[in-house]
Order: sequence, then C-alpha cells, then structure tokens
Amino acid sequence: MTPVSGPAVVFENVSKAFGPKQVLRNISFAIPAGEALCILGRSGTGKSVTLKLLMSLIKPDQGKIWVDHDEITHMDETQISKVRRKMGFLFQDAALFDSLTLYENLALPLHRLTTKSQVEIDGLVERVLGQVGLQADKQKMPASLSGGMRKRAGLARALVLEPKILLADEPSSGLDRITAAEIDELLVLQKTEYKTTVIVVTHDVHGARRVGDRFAVFDKGDLIAFGTAAEVEQSEHETARKLISEY
Repeated sequence: MTPVSGPAVVFENVSKAFGPKQVLRNISFAIPAGEALCILGRSGTGKSVTLKLLMSLIKPDQGKIWVDHDEITHMDETQISKVRRKMGFLFQDAALFDSLTLYENLALPLHRLTTKSQVEIDGLVERVLGQVGLQADKQKMPASLSGGMRKRAGLARALVLEPKILLADEPSSGLDRITAAEIDELLVLQKTEYKTTVIVVTHDVHGARRVGDRFAVFDKGDLIAFGTAAEVEQSEHETARKLISEY
C-alpha cells in the first residue's frame, strides 16, 4: 500500500507491543488529505498509541507509516523534526506555558521555527486568535482562562504554524456540551476552510459524528472497523456497530 497523491497518512501492517502486552496488531489504514478521521474505542485499545506512532514519539515493532508522503518509520530525530513541523498538536491539557501571555504562547514557536518578521508574526497570531474567538484575550495569562478558553488557546497554538495535519487528543475532554460543540465546529472549520487533515482521538461519539468523515474503531489492539459512519454501522463487529451508534 505505497501511498500515492491522495493519502495524508498511511499505516501499513503496524504492530506495537510494550513487554508482553500487544497494544496494536497489524493495523492498516489510509486517510485522504483534507479529511477528518476520528479514532474511537474503549480505554486501553491503542488509540493514543496510534497518535504517538504518528508523531514518531515511539516506533512500531513492525510495519511502516507515511506522513505527507514521507516514510517516517526509520527516520532519525533530525529528519522526523522536519516532518513534525507539518503537524499541529492539540493536547488534552492545552500545553500552554503558564509564564507567558496567550500572545506570547503563540508567537514563541514562530520565533523559534520560522524566519517570519515580527510584522508577519503579529499578523498570523492575530488571525489565528480570531479564528478561535480569543483575539480580545491575547494579553491574558493561561491561569486566567476558563477551561473552554484554554482548549481554544491550545488549538490556536496548534494552528499557528499552519500545519497540514492536525492531531487532537480528546479535544472535548472536561468541557460542557456547548463548549465541546464549539471546539468541534472549530475542527470542522479547519478542515473545510483550510483543507487541513484532522485526526481526533476521542471518547465523545456525538462529537466524533459532528467532525469525522471517517472513523477507525479499535478493540483490544485490533482495528475492527474503518470507514464512514454508515460503513461502520454495517460492520460485522457488534462492538463497532454499538460504539458508533452511542450518541
């Protein structure tokens, strides 16, 4: 399954174990560029490990992984750092620096990783903060932001480097339903307006149905269903059928 022009991410026969525990077993799937994939499954089924493999924080025991046509499986840290610049990361805890203002949190990676001028940086930060509705809060410290604002700030920080691929780990975790829906809408906007490929690990099936074009359902280390919501609803696996319908 060598990737062609379409897929943004490809997993080919990927397996991963930690000691005697087999976490992923012969996982294969491809995500078309510009689509959203939502990864579903019970806790401990390999969802977050899939993100860590994609970020090359860990390596597979077997199989190959492509990111934007780059085969990353055997890259060294220098090589993989270039690939990671194509990706943005929205973590559960927003991953903000508490000693920096919101503006400074977004400007920092632009100063460190790009050659943009101060004027360009100011403009980009303003635009991204506008996207997530935090333009008026740019001088606030993270401690003064609500949970929903912190999540939107984390999303802004993930987007400021204009990634081709956005990874989100439990983006609605700890949020009320209205705020969670707002985060989902921002993810959809990123996909539709900016053609970013979005990959979401989530327990929130309702949110996944709002965001996802395709769904990957994991169970005990196996990928038991992959496809559109309608295709997963017709899966031969009862676990997958029930999970996608829990909303």
